[in-house]
Amino acid sequence: MRIATWNINSVRSRIDRVTGFLERHDVDVLAIQETKCRDDQFPGLGLDAMGYEWAHLGINQWNGVAILSRVGLEDVATTFADDQPVYDGVLEPRAIGATCGGVRVWSLYVPNGRELGHAHYDYKLAWLERLRQAGAEWLAADPDAQIALTGDWNIAPEDEDVWDMTAFENSTHVSEPERAAFRAMIDAGFADVVRPHTPGPGVYTYWDYQRLRFPKREGMRIDFALCSPALAGRVSKGWIDREERKGKGASDHAPVVIDLD
Repeated sequence: MRIATWNINSVRSRIDRVTGFLERHDVDVLAIQETKCRDDQFPGLGLDAMGYEWAHLGINQWNGVAILSRVGLEDVATTFADDQPVYDGVLEPRAIGATCGGVRVWSLYVPNGRELGHAHYDYKLAWLERLRQAGAEWLAADPDAQIALTGDWNIAPEDEDVWDMTAFENSTHVSEPERAAFRAMIDAGFADVVRPHTPGPGVYTYWDYQRLRFPKREGMRIDFALCSPALAGRVSKGWIDREERKGKGASDHAPVVIDLD
């Protein structure tokens, strides 16, 4: 079984990229983030024809998450907790989960944080803490649970996960509270299953469109698949499809892929 996660940065603009990726790599489940559309605007007809079921959560041109699956799509949830944090009174479309081929897959678009000290930064930390609590509760209820928390985490957990730490001085994504929140997910029992297969430095999943970041290899590793202990034990391979960042109309993120035995 092959599961992938990809911040597509507008699914309507890049649906051909999505279908091409699914076909080339024989993907069973794809979690996507930043779809940037409402539910009624999601371009699902081509996916239907390919044999994929899909579930999408989006309310406007911002954020948005989805799961595509050809191995079943059951028990869809659009929040990971009843009290999932909101921002400015809005429950943003940042999490969707479904059971696909016996695996509970989550597509997560963690809040950006904007800047240190901003209300959105506090929201980001609260969102991550509630996710940690939810994850710990799931594992406590069933230590053998098959759970994949995949998506754009908007955190670079290690110094080697950015091309130059001095460029990120006093900025989000690398602050100690954010990194502590990521470590807390690991401490709760979830494993970063791709890093052992793609060791750094210089291994990234995101390259800004500005300043020729991609050809200069100036990126960030911020997209991850964190797996429960039982699922982590099934991972035989993990990789980043850097080729998808190339060419006209590419997303600024690359897909992250895991294979399960």
